[in-house]
Amino acid sequence: MERLGVGIGWRPEIAEAIERLPGLDWVEVVAENICPGHLPDPLRRLLDRGVRVVPHGVSLGLGGADRPDAQKLAALAERAVALGAPLVTEHIAFVRTSSPALEAGHLLPVQRTREALDVLCENVRIAQDSLPVPLALENIAALFRWPDEELTEAQFLTELVERTGVRLLIDVANLHTNRINRGEDPAAVLDGIPLEALAYVHVAGGVERDGVWHDTHAHPVPSAVLDVLAELGRRTAPAGVLLERDDDFPAGEELAGELTVIRAALGTAAQPSVPVTGAGAPTVGDLAAARTRVGVEQAALLSALVAGTPVPEGFDRQRVRVQARALAAKRADVVAKVAPELPGILGGRAAFREAFLAYARSRPMTGGYRRDALDFAEDLLIRDLPADPAARRRLTTWWQDRAGARPPRRLVRWARTLLARTPLARTPLARAPLGRAA
Repeated sequence: MERLGVGIGWRPEIAEAIERLPGLDWVEVVAENICPGHLPDPLRRLLDRGVRVVPHGVSLGLGGADRPDAQKLAALAERAVALGAPLVTEHIAFVRTSSPALEAGHLLPVQRTREALDVLCENVRIAQDSLPVPLALENIAALFRWPDEELTEAQFLTELVERTGVRLLIDVANLHTNRINRGEDPAAVLDGIPLEALAYVHVAGGVERDGVWHDTHAHPVPSAVLDVLAELGRRTAPAGVLLERDDDFPAGEELAGELTVIRAALGTAAQPSVPVTGAGAPTVGDLAAARTRVGVEQAALLSALVAGTPVPEGFDRQRVRVQARALAAKRADVVAKVAPELPGILGGRAAFREAFLAYARSRPMTGGYRRDALDFAEDLLIRDLPADPAARRRLTTWWQDRAGARPPRRLVRWARTLLARTPLARTPLARAPLGRAA
């Protein structure tokens, strides 16, 4: 594995600060946020300086029941070529379901079962065949655990590597998160996984509220996460370590200080391991049936998280509710960013957030955040909101400019309102029991 050094996640909000960071070896970009033919000037300048850039995908959902989307794979491959990247990375997670069509807008944990592993392995092999460079997958943070898990995280990751040859992106902050939220020992995970498959490492901050650790990427890296990084460093010398910061960005001096602390935590790193080649063992069982069962389980959980249907049996209901609130809050924040005019039209950020969260309780996202913003505005207009006529006219103009249509007629509004108020809890899927066939 090519040595990357110490880097930082590139974000437009801190692009200028990143350019001034001393000793910066590389950066990672969210793949979906860049266009290969129109790279931002600060990112282009880093490339011209010889700084390595790695695209990091967040939307493939390789842990989902469906096969990877060919267009998303092609887009990720295009970005790898445009950036001259040594590898691309994604997550061991699912982000959507196709039946019903629901979007989480977030990375959700995959079942640690044999069937879910079979599905993941085939999806990974499909992705590997479509990409021009090696693929590495990241362990994710979770607020809850699936019932009836058959494998530990270490066992799950090890079998994934052995069967596909995929590399690992280990997020030590996520290991800490899972220690607090799921009672899992980071040292046991590090002892059990094939560190020779390690591509690089993520480090990030978070915050604990009411006994739940939230992986915010908006707080300084805590000492507990640095301790996990040091634990990893005592076992192997990672080819690269990267600081992630996605919100509440500090001054450049503070970012530089965190990179210095990260370097210090790795000061006694062990010798690097030899990369694995991958066994490529075939999957077992009826994969089509496994996809169906995994899909039903994931859809029941996602429906509970974003559509208010009952929490499937075996889950910690309180933890699922915490996750549901976190998903709704993130959804509101992202919609406010992609459609910054809406808070102004609705009377401020607080009024926007209240209206959007009320909307989100019965209207799950199905087509991405920009579509979500349009659907939210349309829903308000259907219900003759906002109450202020001037604000309603502004919202109508905003919606027309982006949707390219007239607001729906009163009969259509009435029909859509009835449809929107029909709870998913009445559908057969929501009543489907969680479980796998023997």
